[in-house]
Amino acid sequence: MSLTDAELIVDHIYGGSRNGNSSDDPLPQLLGVDNGAGFRHLGKRPGIDTLKLLVLKSNFNDPDWPDNLDTESGQFIYYGDNKTARGIHDTPRQGNLILRNLFDARHSPTSLDHFPVILLFGGTGQYRDVKFLGLAVPGAQSLSSDDDLVAIWRAKGSNNTRFQNYKSIFTILDVPVVSRKWLNDIKTGKAVSSAHAPRAWLEWLSGRKYSPLYAPHSIDIRNKEQQLPQSVEDYKILSLIHDKYGKNPFAFEAAAVEIARLFMPDIKQCDITRPWRDGGRDAIGGYGIGTGKSAIEVEFALEAKCYDPNGKGVGVKELSRLLSRLRHRQFGILITTSYLASQAYTELKEDKHPVVIISGIDIVDTLKSRIGSIEAISKWVSTL
Repeated sequence: MSLTDAELIVDHIYGGSRNGNSSDDPLPQLLGVDNGAGFRHLGKRPGIDTLKLLVLKSNFNDPDWPDNLDTESGQFIYYGDNKTARGIHDTPRQGNLILRNLFDARHSPTSLDHFPVILLFGGTGQYRDVKFLGLAVPGAQSLSSDDDLVAIWRAKGSNNTRFQNYKSIFTILDVPVVSRKWLNDIKTGKAVSSAHAPRAWLEWLSGRKYSPLYAPHSIDIRNKEQQLPQSVEDYKILSLIHDKYGKNPFAFEAAAVEIARLFMPDIKQCDITRPWRDGGRDAIGGYGIGTGKSAIEVEFALEAKCYDPNGKGVGVKELSRLLSRLRHRQFGILITTSYLASQAYTELKEDKHPVVIISGIDIVDTLKSRIGSIEAISKWVSTL
């Protein structure tokens, strides 16, 4: 089936051509939007009444602006398009103005007669292919107007010039397939009146009822192969880390903290402990839960093991050492360039210990999604 006739299926990948330029982008054929960067749209921007369709795409590879999809909650964190020192709404494609207008309308107390359809896509790392992430609406059931769209500060350049950008939270609705018939009706301005409009979207439009697409993670025990890279390219990425820190495990602790921040963007402060007084913990930090005044910070202990990916894994002894040092209301993070041995992994899961495992393949996947190519990753590693 051609892109112009295809339906949008959650987590389905839509490929473009292989010319090595902007013509590879499948979104113009798929949805009729342009192939420019940032916010794609149908209709006149930035007004809510004149926009028909809005496409938000993230490559998930900008560590300064860590867009994130939480499949368990159905929430998507998306940063606006002001990523340089200028006014928050002074962006060429008016993306931040669009965000502001979307969230203003979301908090309107009345039913909406019109609202642009928002489609989320993620880059795959292969040419300009995209994965459909879902049909989204601004905000979430539990978030107020102070929490779902927040202006945050950053500093840039040698002069540390300060500027603001938006951090927004969207909910992906429980709509597994967006039909081509509805997409055709959207283009003609009949999104609401269409007989093919999803019920979950119409219920949000009329009463702000959120029906998230929940996808809880299954509890399983990963074997050695599932925790390590299987391709030559991925193994090269992991080797960049191990080759640099394999003979200097104390230096790896600081690198492990930075990798953990990429893997878990809501980590706040994290302090490396002295090697002779660590008590079985290489770092202590805080992880933010919630937003605004309702947010809390949970303490964690981090243990870093820079083991040879071709050698032994982290065993019961090392895991027990971390578990025995966890204090009341702490959770653990174990990060290794190798893997967690089968017996240790089984005990961890069966006893439901609060420990996050970041193994070799997790490191590779995180660096690829957050940093990008192996060249960019190599440069990033050199700065640690």
